[in-house]
Amino acid sequence: MPQYTVYWQPGCTSCLKTKEFLRARGIEFESINVREDPGAMAALAKLGARSVPVVARGSEFAYGQDLDTVARFVGIDLERVKLAVPVLVSRLLALLDCAAHLTEQIPAAALRTKLPGRERTHLDLAYHVSQIVIAFLDAALGGRLTFEHFERKPPEHVVTASDAARLTRSVSQALAVWWGANQSRLPGALDTYYGRQPLHAVLERTTWHVAQHCRQLQRLLELQGLSPTPGLPPALLADLPLPEDVWDAEVPLQ
Repeated sequence: MPQYTVYWQPGCTSCLKTKEFLRARGIEFESINVREDPGAMAALAKLGARSVPVVARGSEFAYGQDLDTVARFVGIDLERVKLAVPVLVSRLLALLDCAAHLTEQIPAAALRTKLPGRERTHLDLAYHVSQIVIAFLDAALGGRLTFEHFERKPPEHVVTASDAARLTRSVSQALAVWWGANQSRLPGALDTYYGRQPLHAVLERTTWHVAQHCRQLQRLLELQGLSPTPGLPPALLADLPLPEDVWDAEVPLQ
């Protein structure tokens, strides 16, 4: 039996990246989709874990939201590029603009179409992008980044692609305001559901989390025979710790 177990769910960017990271380094693991394995949630509860991705070894585990944490847990020295905070904020603002443009191009007939492996629609995915940044801002302003932020569904007033794009743009404005008011006095660490984390680590994950979903929104449009304009500029993705794949091969898109 493999030494490690990875608990994950479809559509989870950190889950995909964690599995890719381990496979690329030849680390074998048992892969457990918590949406399909009836005993998975009980196993996580026994460990003391409350969300995915989780990399477990016996009774010990590490959350997979941060690659550096995963690397330490499996005994790997990880060297990688880490973009500075101002660069990450600039990238995130540009990515939100791309997300809004891509969202506006989702056909109305596709908004309620579910993505593979979980109860998430195209509209849910577009709305989720804004909630990723709201989670970061809540923590940066003294609150807490919770797993529930990422499970939120669109409220009643968000029913069209334009509604979701408008919300994404308003969140982008809130991020710009926060940065303008606080860039000279940033907190060193933020409170999250996976522990107290350095601001840089949470901001980096927020940025590549949004970037990965931009890739997915673009792919969904392409699969419907559309040519998204403008497309996602490759320069916005450079040096972000993104997964290689846009979708998890264990749950194919089609």
